[in-house]
Amino acid sequence: MTFDRAVLARALPFVVFILFLAFQKPLSQLFEWLLLDVKWLYVIRVGVVAALLVYFWRDYSELKRQPVLGDFLYAGIAGLIVFVIWIFPYPTWLGGGDTQGFNPLEGETEFSALFWMSVRISGAAILVPVMEELFWRSFIMRWFDKVDFLKLPPEKISAYAYVGSACLFAIEHHLWLAGLFAGLVYGELYKTYKNLWIPIFAHTVTNGLLGLYVVTTGHWQYW
Repeated sequence: MTFDRAVLARALPFVVFILFLAFQKPLSQLFEWLLLDVKWLYVIRVGVVAALLVYFWRDYSELKRQPVLGDFLYAGIAGLIVFVIWIFPYPTWLGGGDTQGFNPLEGETEFSALFWMSVRISGAAILVPVMEELFWRSFIMRWFDKVDFLKLPPEKISAYAYVGSACLFAIEHHLWLAGLFAGLVYGELYKTYKNLWIPIFAHTVTNGLLGLYVVTTGHWQYW
């Protein structure tokens, strides 16, 4: 596997995901013009990214290493802590306040609303953690220290790369302070346990709990 392919395999799924978000408004307008339900945009986004991950799956050497089962306990606790930090009421200048989110109940029957909620939680708790940890922790955090990042063991990552990648991860999120905390936690898990499945699991716990919190409280701004 060449260096270029190594970068492409970890960057392309993330870039495509972000492009869908960046062009959400014009794509939504296009769907409305075509008389299509805008909610299908999320299905398409998740489907395209999932297809890319499957296509590149053999390239993800960091996912072939078997994790220690006991380490998942610490990952779960870390994911829970990040979730609690995420739903903390932040002032507007820290990214808090009301924002428009995805409400699967709008104009839907009970059955269809359940379908859309399941799709959203599945995408956030299964697909997104794999995609983001491959990009932010495995690629970006190691690339800060070494261009040929695959040759850098996670435990050798510098403080500069650890904090710098967490800051960039924070910028990706509306709640940037919570995003910064999450980036530091997931990064530390990768450095400590030397296995990408551990921060992936923590990320899954965070997003899964957040999804359950959203559907039970109606705080759609987190979606």
